[in-house]
Amino acid sequence: MKGSLIILSFFATGLLLGVFRFIPISWASAEVSFYVLCALMFSVGFSIGHQPDTIRQFRKIHSKVLFLPLTTIVGTFAGVFVVSFIFKHSTTELLAVGSGFGYYSLSSILITQYKGIELGTIALLSNIMREILTLLFAPILVRWFGKLSPIAAGGATTMDTTFPIIVRTSGKEFSIVSIYHGFIMDFTVPFLITLFCSI
Repeated sequence: MKGSLIILSFFATGLLLGVFRFIPISWASAEVSFYVLCALMFSVGFSIGHQPDTIRQFRKIHSKVLFLPLTTIVGTFAGVFVVSFIFKHSTTELLAVGSGFGYYSLSSILITQYKGIELGTIALLSNIMREILTLLFAPILVRWFGKLSPIAAGGATTMDTTFPIIVRTSGKEFSIVSIYHGFIMDFTVPFLITLFCSI
């Protein structure tokens, strides 16, 4: 949760600096955002490629658990469809926001590039909330819905920020499942966001 609060504080600081014009408007250009996005994609690829042991351990995962990322995607999209009736944005735009799966840094930049600052901000805040709610309610999710529920709730964060709380509440035997789930969800984020933003 500390990481999420730090990111949120940076967002608030940037917002205030923009409102009071302390930073030149040229810094908010699409070109600058593009280079930041390229650096972010490089770091994501590097972090995934730098974990050969993790990739080898995926072979130990039970075949039924391999479909967990798919159920997370389906469940997220079902939730987005339900709430789409109370928002002014189109269903495809909200599906793009949901496709962040908690990966607020990448999803907010991508959606801002395609759809503008307003929807990018919604993506940032909603995906931060997904992570924070997973961190706060993981023990309750395990008690009510089973040991896989915090993994599904964590979305793309189960390989990093929500990993410790998942291991603590679901058990160490679910650590590989959590890493596998986060790995697959991370991989799907840019593709699904691009798909829904292009429709």
